Amino acid sequence: MVQKSKPPAAANQPERRGEPERRGGPKRRGRPRAYEPDIALGKALDLFRKQGFAATSLDDLSAATGMNRPSLYGAFGDKRELYIKSYQRYRDEAGAAMVAIFREEMPLRQRLERIYAAALDIYLSGDTGPRGCFTVVTAASEAVGDPEIRAMVLDGLTELDKAFASCFRRAKEKGELPESADPFALAQIASATIHTIAIRSRARVPRKELEAIVKGAIDVMIGAKG
Repeated sequence: MVQKSKPPAAANQPERRGEPERRGGPKRRGRPRAYEPDIALGKALDLFRKQGFAATSLDDLSAATGMNRPSLYGAFGDKRELYIKSYQRYRDEAGAAMVAIFREEMPLRQRLERIYAAALDIYLSGDTGPRGCFTVVTAASEAVGDPEIRAMVLDGLTELDKAFASCFRRAKEKGELPESADPFALAQIASATIHTIAIRSRARVPRKELEAIVKGAIDVMIGAKG
């Protein structure tokens, strides 16, 4: 009877246990980043503007950005850090929308009308309704207990006052305002009007009514249009 021979064992090859078979070349390490940080930050900004800081959970942010919690922490830090980054993003974008209007040469009334029109465009935007101003509607509340956010809010308010004061100062030099006009006092009134329409827009006051408030404020600041 012929005994069947066994296939020869591989010589000099150590036995490998528990090692998965490799197929299709070397295995890639880590996961590719499946999000764009700039887009994710914009989604977070939209959510904070809509809901504020306290009412926005990490689960909400995860759903809005499409990122899990570890990815959120890795990209932006904790919820407070993400909120601050979102607020800075808002300030940068709002400033970019306004800076040209503040700098261009034009009559004072036209400049003020364009500034307030641009502000209303920002405040009344939103897929689910007007969102108002981040500074006035949400950041001002967080400023009470957070020194860093408070400093950002105060810095934003001061910047706005200074920008308006510069407008009124130039207008006074050109004879558009009387010698008795106080540019800084007028600037504070102009800033207060910005805050007023921001709050009212969040309350869904119609744009037509907000524009009437703006017109009345401009008439008070520089005189009724003849």
